[in-house]
Amino acid sequence: MKTGRRTLTATAVAVVCAITVLAAPGTAFAAPTPRPSPGTTASAGTHPGEDSGAAPSRDLEAVRKKLERLYRAVAVATEEYNAAEERTKQQSAEIVELTGKIVRGREKLDDLEDRAGAAAASQYRGGGLPPEAHLMLSDDPQDFLVGAGRIRQGQHAAKGLLGEMRRTQEDLEQYAEDAEARWRKLETGRRARAKAQRKIEKRIAAAEKVESELEQEEKERLAELEREAAERAQAAWLESGVLEGVAAGATAQGRKAVAYATAQIGKPYVWGAEGPEAYDCSGLTSQAWAAAGRTVPRTSQEQWRRLPRVAVRDMRPGDLIIYWNDASHVGMYLGDGAMVHAPRPGRTVTTAGAGSMPILGVVRPGGTADGGGSEKEGGRGNGKKGGNANP
Repeated sequence: MKTGRRTLTATAVAVVCAITVLAAPGTAFAAPTPRPSPGTTASAGTHPGEDSGAAPSRDLEAVRKKLERLYRAVAVATEEYNAAEERTKQQSAEIVELTGKIVRGREKLDDLEDRAGAAAASQYRGGGLPPEAHLMLSDDPQDFLVGAGRIRQGQHAAKGLLGEMRRTQEDLEQYAEDAEARWRKLETGRRARAKAQRKIEKRIAAAEKVESELEQEEKERLAELEREAAERAQAAWLESGVLEGVAAGATAQGRKAVAYATAQIGKPYVWGAEGPEAYDCSGLTSQAWAAAGRTVPRTSQEQWRRLPRVAVRDMRPGDLIIYWNDASHVGMYLGDGAMVHAPRPGRTVTTAGAGSMPILGVVRPGGTADGGGSEKEGGRGNGKKGGNANP
């Protein structure tokens, strides 16, 4: 029995070790960024020494849009990876908990079996006769009455012991079934995570190939085109009057989240990263709010799905701005029409215009009790066709 106990405990340790290996973090990626930086694909029909006129500009604009599509695909795959990673962590924790229950249940069952063995040994020392037989052979009426009471107590105790052993065994079988189901889910999550990782790596490689084919002058012009596109989007967003009357101040928690996020400026974007050396978009926002004392979902899609929504006109510093119709990117509002975010591979955490990308909506990790719009109001601020949110 003791050997079985040691074996089960060793098995539990092995399970935890295996979980640690399966849940080992990878890297992660995010979505497109408005902030430019040199680098992109060679523009079709442009060769060194050629005059860079309208045609090359049109070619570079096509390159810019192609890179935007590629990095947006990276962002989507990154959030798929992050979601699979979160599920893996949860399932691993559940397996660890179930393993502990199995070990404790096995120890309890061993103890019950020891007690049952002791009762059997006691009967053997009594000549192998059941207690009822000894009672019937007694000549003393008083002994008979006392013995009858003890037999009834012993029968109840034996019945209770057997019942407890049966229930413990049933619990162990259920724990084992649950653990097996969690293992299957863990394996499914591992495959989903690996698939998302392959998508990320493939799309990043495609984008880097495009950028590597550009001449230095083309890279500089491309960076300028990216800046101009972001500035046009921001100007149109501001001119819509979306921020008129927006003057809400940050809460104490919001200020802490903003302070954390802005302190990360300059750190590289790495897909799947949650700091402290690198971040992807949702890794930055989730860690910033964790530093402020509030847990928020890990991915931008879950942040959009589960956090209270507020109208754009009601947003305040610390709120999270969700971008694109698929909620594949997120930044943190700083006030005065600006936000901080981790843009995409090859970039660093930076500030940008809050309207420089199509806004899906705004969510508030701190809730809406101390001011702000409702989920219904937040819906009116959504850009349903990929455009910037309206007031």
